[in-house]
Amino acid sequence: MADSPVAPGQRQEVQVAAGILVAPDGRVLLGRRPASKVYAGYWEFPGGKVEPGESMRAALDRELREELGIEVIAADPWITRHFTYPHADVHIRFFRVRAWAGEPRAVEHEGLAWQWPGQFDLQPMLPANSPVLESLGLPDEYAISAATPMGLEPFLAVLEARLARGLRLLQLREPAMPAAQWLAWAPAVIERCHAVGARVLVNSGAPAVAQSLGDGIHLQASVLMALASRPDAAWVAASCHDATELAHAARIGVDFAVLGPVAPTPSHPGVPGIGWAAFESMVRDLPMPVYAVGGMGPADLQRARTRGAQGVAMISASWLPRQRSLKSSDSAPGGSSGTGSR
Repeated sequence: MADSPVAPGQRQEVQVAAGILVAPDGRVLLGRRPASKVYAGYWEFPGGKVEPGESMRAALDRELREELGIEVIAADPWITRHFTYPHADVHIRFFRVRAWAGEPRAVEHEGLAWQWPGQFDLQPMLPANSPVLESLGLPDEYAISAATPMGLEPFLAVLEARLARGLRLLQLREPAMPAAQWLAWAPAVIERCHAVGARVLVNSGAPAVAQSLGDGIHLQASVLMALASRPDAAWVAASCHDATELAHAARIGVDFAVLGPVAPTPSHPGVPGIGWAAFESMVRDLPMPVYAVGGMGPADLQRARTRGAQGVAMISASWLPRQRSLKSSDSAPGGSSGTGSR
């Protein structure tokens, strides 16, 4: 990312557009800052300062052209992080770039490296990018369990099939399930998920013992709003329905949220849904990823991304027999044009 001169004793407020190039196999690109810049030798996501009168997307396209020698074809807005450095207050809007023309090359960096999310081994990492690395490991689909209407054994069979096809993030949410049944069923689900490296969050409406079995907790909106700080859990997610709930989720530091219903759903009769325009407006400057929920299916994934979503959260659509992993459709139409993404 480009630096700007700062007069002694002055602080700047800097708007930055940063690009996370996502290869078809899921790896992402980082660059090493040259000796001539602040934080020389640190690894970062390419990008730079937004010029006066320039939009975030225009700045992204220009910076990646200057730094990597590529032309951006498809880029989805993602999260916005705020950082305080000794020289400036920096606001970074991250885009996930899924298609580009040209071979990325180190025009302004000392070197480039492709890394797997969750397996970053480059050091040192630019402080502004470190909190982003964990979020990059989140998949496009957040499945929500439906064992009560399906039946426990049929659900386990469908779950095994989905896990075999790449499902990697699941919320256990069974509001009508008796406590005794929870304690017999949840361990069986979690065991199957952990066997393939899938993460399981337990809804805050579940019995306390069941909540302790998973990899984290998913907060109902009412529970979220009653909290003054983040729960003591490895992973914390939250259900949100409006900007106030999203702001509180960001304030206590949840790892991700779901927002909706975006569209009408059978589970919310008479509720029209907030619509995509409202969804996009509410998630625009948030520091954590947000899934679109409510009436979502695999066909909604690309639209959700373009509106700033991490992906889609689904109940019934996650368990349809035809359902395949959304990972297989991650690439934008036409894929990445540059051979450097492989």
